[in-house]
Amino acid sequence: MIKVWITDDHQLVLEGLRILLDGEQEIQVVQCFRSAPHLISALKEGFPDVVLLDINMPDMNGIEACKIIKKEYPDLKIIALSMISESNLIKLMLKNGADGYLHKNAGKDEIIEAIMDVQQGKKYLSQEISDIIIGQEHKDDHKISNSPFPKLSRREEQILEMIIDEKTTQEISEQLFISFGTVETHRRNIMIKLGVKNTAGMVRTALEYQLIPNNK
Repeated sequence: MIKVWITDDHQLVLEGLRILLDGEQEIQVVQCFRSAPHLISALKEGFPDVVLLDINMPDMNGIEACKIIKKEYPDLKIIALSMISESNLIKLMLKNGADGYLHKNAGKDEIIEAIMDVQQGKKYLSQEISDIIIGQEHKDDHKISNSPFPKLSRREEQILEMIIDEKTTQEISEQLFISFGTVETHRRNIMIKLGVKNTAGMVRTALEYQLIPNNK
């Protein structure tokens, strides 16, 4: 029996995955957590075979959590969960020790296959994720980038530039005609991609690596 822990800050995702895997003869969802710190704390008392780990979480993102966990428990298998299918983010998660990467639109069979594969010591990437990485590598053959970070979307670059200009979330929301929550989601995604914990780190990193070329 493969013991699985799931960590995601959305209760709906936790319950959905638990229900999806319920009844599988070879897989048992033992515990669910709403944050990476809670997961890391629980690992001190015992650990599972496989962890399904969300990347986009507020207290500590999955990239940082994966790095910490793998340093302390190198044999623990971790499968990243994300709505973001960005090649450099996938590579960054794998570089920090993830054994697999699943998009959150994955079906039951794919999730089970991923769990079984990593438990057997294999790396798991769906065909879709593999194609994204290969496609980006082909693009990289024709250009040189000095940035070690995943590429920001046009909207993320726009919001990052406004953050650097000291605009508040409300001001950004009003100027771009998008909701407050959407701005916060973009802000969180930017921090994940840059590997920073707060706005100060975001601004410092953006300026240091010239992530906003037009910013003055």
